Amino acid sequence: MYGPFTYFLDSQMSAGKLHRVFLYGTLKKGQPNHAVMTDPSNGQATFVCCANTVSKYPLVIATSANIPSVLFQDEGLGNNIFGEIWEVDGKMRQTLDDFEGFPEYYGRHQIPVVTVPNKDSDGKASNDSVVAKEETCWIYTIREYDKRLVESKFFSNYDSYGDHGLPYCAENDDNPDYNSGDGL
Repeated sequence: MYGPFTYFLDSQMSAGKLHRVFLYGTLKKGQPNHAVMTDPSNGQATFVCCANTVSKYPLVIATSANIPSVLFQDEGLGNNIFGEIWEVDGKMRQTLDDFEGFPEYYGRHQIPVVTVPNKDSDGKASNDSVVAKEETCWIYTIREYDKRLVESKFFSNYDSYGDHGLPYCAENDDNPDYNSGDGL
């Protein structure tokens, strides 16, 4: 899908341009990797609103690191996924590409999402003035995975601290068994 030259051209064309990205996992507000989005050295990122995917996808929690992953190739299975729309500059998109391991580990696709009025990042009522409308956003999804993952429990809204008992485990020196790609 992406060769080195195409990836170079894509990154060059995105400089100075703003991109809408749909976040559904550990980068959302209140989640373990959200600091990536708020660190100005990574580029500019502005929260726009919450949204749901138009299509249904399997959202699973997989690997020993409990990484949330959308199984993009199995569109139609699963749920409409709740997440956040962020507007990012080219530098932040490059940061997200690096963070997600794009293009080797994760793919980046454009999908339609529908904005969710009066919901905050936890899916609870808020007093914002968002009107429901369809938008196109980039989403990062796992490129290759064990097809047995479609037999996993599907989620509609990822929360590392949820009652599923599968908190995200960041790579660190205290976790010698960490392997972000196992089980995918």
